Amino acid sequence: MALSLKSSAFKPDEFIPKKHSCEGEDVSPQLSWMGAPEGTRSFALIMDDPDAPPGTWVHWVLYDLPSGRSSLDEGLPKKETLDSGAKHGLCWGVNDFDRIGYYGPCPPPGTPHRYVFKLYALDAELGLAARATKAELLRAMQGHILAQAELTGLYKR
Repeated sequence: MALSLKSSAFKPDEFIPKKHSCEGEDVSPQLSWMGAPEGTRSFALIMDDPDAPPGTWVHWVLYDLPSGRSSLDEGLPKKETLDSGAKHGLCWGVNDFDRIGYYGPCPPPGTPHRYVFKLYALDAELGLAARATKAELLRAMQGHILAQAELTGLYKR
């Protein structure tokens, strides 16, 4: 079975509810996955918007999720380290300041943007400090990715 990722908040390629955006409560959506390959030691998650006018906009970076996990509850706290030991990386926000935790869709008015959640099953715990960037996470994951799953949601203002 291949690694798969889904959410109870929205179906693939459908609209993400306002609750999970800057126009609502801006809480992270529930996510769940199955099909992690043998040898998975941790998971990492990246959510970004490839349609942002200045280029790909990073909305969420989460890593060192324990291998025994198969879901994330809605509304994860916006703090550096979670109770499970997972760590939040930096998100790029308005005016390029760095933020911790999930920051949902907030595109300029116009056409819908795609928000891509990428889950990685890894053969190692990365041990990066909290606040690592997406680029640092991608470098640390090189040679450790066993499987990857994606879930895309849409949002329009």
